[in-house]
Amino acid sequence: MTDVTLPSLGESVTEGIITQWFKKVGDVVARDEPLFEVSTDKVDSEMPSPAAGVLIEIIAAEGDTVETGSRVAVIDESVGASASAQNAPPNTPEAATEPVTASTTTAPPTPASLATPATAATADASSGVVVSPVVRRILNDGGVEASSLRGTGPGGSITRRDAERAVAQGPTEEVVLPLSNGQRRMGQHMSVSSQGTPHGFVAVEVDGAIFAKLEALGRVTRDGESISDEMVVSLAAVRALAEFEFLNATYSGDELVLHRTVNLGVIRAIADDGMLVPVVYAAAGLTLRALARRVNELDDRLGSRQLTADDLMGGTFTIAGAPTAHTLWAKPIIIQPEVAILSMGAVRVVPVVASDGTSLEVGRRLVLGLSFDHRVCEPTGAAKYLERVGELLAGMDLESER
Repeated sequence: MTDVTLPSLGESVTEGIITQWFKKVGDVVARDEPLFEVSTDKVDSEMPSPAAGVLIEIIAAEGDTVETGSRVAVIDESVGASASAQNAPPNTPEAATEPVTASTTTAPPTPASLATPATAATADASSGVVVSPVVRRILNDGGVEASSLRGTGPGGSITRRDAERAVAQGPTEEVVLPLSNGQRRMGQHMSVSSQGTPHGFVAVEVDGAIFAKLEALGRVTRDGESISDEMVVSLAAVRALAEFEFLNATYSGDELVLHRTVNLGVIRAIADDGMLVPVVYAAAGLTLRALARRVNELDDRLGSRQLTADDLMGGTFTIAGAPTAHTLWAKPIIIQPEVAILSMGAVRVVPVVASDGTSLEVGRRLVLGLSFDHRVCEPTGAAKYLERVGELLAGMDLESER
């Protein structure tokens, strides 16, 4: 008798779940033939039979959690030997005296009782490596011969992952990349903010006809400064804060400080290094022309790495532009100690109902979102603020602002 136990499955792994038995009680098994599959929190593995014989007992059923080293089944090696002897072809005189040559040698027919079922593991003809049906299918579909592989499973067996790697196009090894200082700082700050602030979020769709007018007039100011969609929305967002001053605030300990001056933070992604938030100080009262000049100056200094600490401090309200030209909306994390951050989606050209309600026409729309601190605001107030931003966008006089 041979006890089948759950072997060590790796460092720190102490147990596994039996997910599938490939054999049932009474089946004949070959040594190293996949016997059952076990799943851990790290990997799924096929366990080979430690001996040849007949499976006479299954102790751990499918779905059972088993500790490493525990008995899961019993194999009777003597039954397997006798079964093979009883089913061996008779040694007749004709067979004994018949000359055997390389061209006429044939293997005796396999008795029906020992035939391998279609669903069981089979041995590769050229290498003798036992391959499970799943692995065989992966290799066949990928046009890879099992004999060309060196398995990493128990006893050198070819695992499913071995097969997937073999048929994959290109390298499959994981690449470990250390976080940059900027990514690490961003993660720490955002983690503190998301855990320490009771976030709420609301989004509204607003009319974007102002952007068609901007394109008709030209996306530059009289001073030659470029104008982005984000700048236009920023101007409306800053002006709307005059009516929703509780959103232009920061926390100082347990006290909420309402600011009379709007210091507008603009989020900027840094390639492979997280993000920075330069600040446009005293943004309230600026024209679009002045705001564009200030933002472009910050972007130029960001590109040449000339931003100072003063350029990144003191924000009271932040805006996040559309990440891509196809972004519908985004849900940003509030940048502490601020209490709100506005996000904008991309301006979209869409069919809209005409003002007379009887036809469709081509229009522009965008989604504005607001992440807000529930201690100072609730969804109704946040939605009203965004609607007011939309109203200011619709009524903006671009000709005088430029």
